[in-house]
Amino acid sequence: MLSSKIEELLNTQIEKEGYSSLLYLAMASWAEAQGYPGISQWLYAQADEEKMHMHEFIHYVNDRGGKAVIPGFKKPPAEYNSITQMFDDVMSHEQFISASINDIVALCVEEKEYTTQNWLQGFVAEQIEEEASVQEILDKLKLVGDHNMYMFDRDIMSMRTTDSDTKE
Repeated sequence: MLSSKIEELLNTQIEKEGYSSLLYLAMASWAEAQGYPGISQWLYAQADEEKMHMHEFIHYVNDRGGKAVIPGFKKPPAEYNSITQMFDDVMSHEQFISASINDIVALCVEEKEYTTQNWLQGFVAEQIEEEASVQEILDKLKLVGDHNMYMFDRDIMSMRTTDSDTKE
């Protein structure tokens, strides 16, 4: 059984994961409209992954005797000045999500809620991978700049880590 504090934080995380999915979906649409099919494909895949995370949190809350709450979501930004600015925003968002998950883990430690703490370790590890992946993209963007994007756009999917790559 979840404590009310942990249930509340997990429900807040449901909103954050759902917003993440919408954010990456909006970014994917913008990139696609700008003529970057590879970047948009990467972002569409990220959007799907975040939606899956939201579902995992929903099921976990309900399976542990809580009640998952499906929130409304705020509208994500729809315009970006550059691919680099957009990926800077991706990094900031991933760091925000990492901090949020760490806050839930900290509360689990405080409340000795080891089941949820253990369950969250997969998300902790995934956030490390997500931030590293985005940092790799930002490093490559520094090399190519915003005006030499053809090969970067073509090759970005090879930089994406997937659950099957990391959990085998």
